[in-house]
Amino acid sequence: MELGLISLADLTPDPATGDVAPAGRRILDIVRAAELADEAGLDVFAVGEHHHPNYAVSSPAVVLAAIAQATTRIRLTSATTLIGVLDPVRVYEDFATVDLLSGGRTEITVGRGAFPEPFELFGYELDDYDSLFTDHFELLRGLVTQPWVSWSGRHRAPLTSAGIMPRANQYPLPVWVGVGGNRGSATRAGSLGVPILAGATGGALSRFVDTFTAYRAAAEKAGHDPAELPVATTSYLHVANTSAEVDGFYAHWAAYAAHHSRGRLQGQREVFDRQRGEDGTLLLGSPQQIVDRIGRQHELFGHDRLLAQIDLGAMPFARVAAIIEILGAEVLPEVRKFTR
Repeated sequence: MELGLISLADLTPDPATGDVAPAGRRILDIVRAAELADEAGLDVFAVGEHHHPNYAVSSPAVVLAAIAQATTRIRLTSATTLIGVLDPVRVYEDFATVDLLSGGRTEITVGRGAFPEPFELFGYELDDYDSLFTDHFELLRGLVTQPWVSWSGRHRAPLTSAGIMPRANQYPLPVWVGVGGNRGSATRAGSLGVPILAGATGGALSRFVDTFTAYRAAAEKAGHDPAELPVATTSYLHVANTSAEVDGFYAHWAAYAAHHSRGRLQGQREVFDRQRGEDGTLLLGSPQQIVDRIGRQHELFGHDRLLAQIDLGAMPFARVAAIIEILGAEVLPEVRKFTR
């Protein structure tokens, strides 16, 4: 099983001071975190995409290109590229370039997006949410395997024997689909035979069991071998050996919960404590407790990859760096023992 990190590059106000990190410093910290993850032996580093002042990264490919130059072995992916509002040709070209810079370590994880702003920003109608994703994703799947493409759809000008260059080192360039635990999205991905990344950052573990079960059943029904399709999750993770450290993390988690939902979801302590419970998704505790919780999730999900979000809520970079070191030295060796 692979263990990696994901950063959504949130610009959350510090819960103690109210200060917000400048976007430039936040991006440089993300690059440095990826470099430390590479040195610690972690397997994957993912960068999110948002088009809003509350987030520092709108172009994961650009940040991943910088990370590619600072690392040597860790795999690099977006999480997620908003393919519905982006030109699939440009997406392929950008990530193929990152793949060349990284020596063949790049993936794309596409998603529909959680917020409406990108549709207006890029000149699309929110009512076309589903058809835009279907159209653009279909084209992207062709681009990763075909250097010369003929294609037509509803939302983009047609292509006739168009040469799409440069070509990635990897053939095909790996493409995953990000889902939010929604069974419908997982079922569609399974029918297409595409790996999925599920955001297991809230709710009961049983909900995600249902998601993965539906995904694998749809894949098998469509003639794909579920055993050949990787599945991954994202979870919040924090190493805390004392109750004071748990309380310290809660302050960042609560600030992030309010910020990430634009104030709709306040970080209530009872919700936090429930997520720490047996059926919750939060990976919080000593290194051994975190290993045990990942093992419990692996028993339920049979997943191949976990991406831990550790830099949420204005977490100080020194703490992020310390957690990366612990993950590499104490958690990763145990996680690699888990198999499907």
